[in-house]
Amino acid sequence: MSQTEALTLLLTRLSPQHPQRQFLEQQLSRTTAGKRGEERIKRKFNEFYMEEDFRILWDVNLKIGTWSVQMDGLLLTEKGAIIIESKNISGQLHFDEKTGEFSRVNLAGERSVMENPKIQLRKHIRFLTHYFKMKKINLPISGLIVFTAKDCEFISKPHGVYVCKTYQMIEYLLRILQAFPLEAEDCKLAKIQKMILTTQTPYEQTPLCSYYFIDPKELQSGIFCSSCQSLSMQRLNKSWLCKNCGFQNPLAHILAIQEYFSFVETTITNQKLRAFCGFESRSVATRLLCQLDLKRVGQSKSRSYQLRK
Repeated sequence: MSQTEALTLLLTRLSPQHPQRQFLEQQLSRTTAGKRGEERIKRKFNEFYMEEDFRILWDVNLKIGTWSVQMDGLLLTEKGAIIIESKNISGQLHFDEKTGEFSRVNLAGERSVMENPKIQLRKHIRFLTHYFKMKKINLPISGLIVFTAKDCEFISKPHGVYVCKTYQMIEYLLRILQAFPLEAEDCKLAKIQKMILTTQTPYEQTPLCSYYFIDPKELQSGIFCSSCQSLSMQRLNKSWLCKNCGFQNPLAHILAIQEYFSFVETTITNQKLRAFCGFESRSVATRLLCQLDLKRVGQSKSRSYQLRK
């Protein structure tokens, strides 16, 4: 489940008066804007071309021990690798080299200090350097921060990293590639690509109730109807029927269980499923849980179910 989908469904289960609602709506807006920015980068990258072989990977999740990273994009070429970081931040952008701070001034003239994307990019370059060394990959590494908001303006830029807007991205990528040394020896991009794809580690998100300090008891129970966007599905003849719009979906409980794992905790029981979904039949809950490929722990009434690693 994507972060955008998870936040949308979480808001569905919170009352309109919930104290966290406005903040979560802002988080959803930022996340949605960030995804739109990443899509702009992907569309722009369609204009990228070079005669030598190259590979582009999107949404790369890698891990070394307990150190995990998520890179928006990774360009692999015979000359080197370029990490692409997407930032959807509007307004006037200022990198202060003396203090290391990054700030923006919005259209209302309000200034806010934000996490410096230069630091994040350097962390990712440091990670990929270790990863390549472990895998005996001999490729130099660089990075590019792409600001995707249409109404952003650079007041100053940082030293030591490449920063650009979406429309400038292709030219910057080619400029970085030209700055790399000669082609690396024995560089097999297909093999490197396969290695990265096979060692990807899904990003482990803390359950949203814990992350945003929400009491799970404050979540409204029910099964979500994807047709009318309400928690109004009821069990009928081994299926789920929306009492509001009449939409029928025999698999609606699968999303509800995914919601529970995303919002509450990574272990669910028969009783917790019934409370979360708002129905009473213990036998139905058992049957629904057994349909899924979940790890079973314990016996009989004390049994719990977990996502498999």
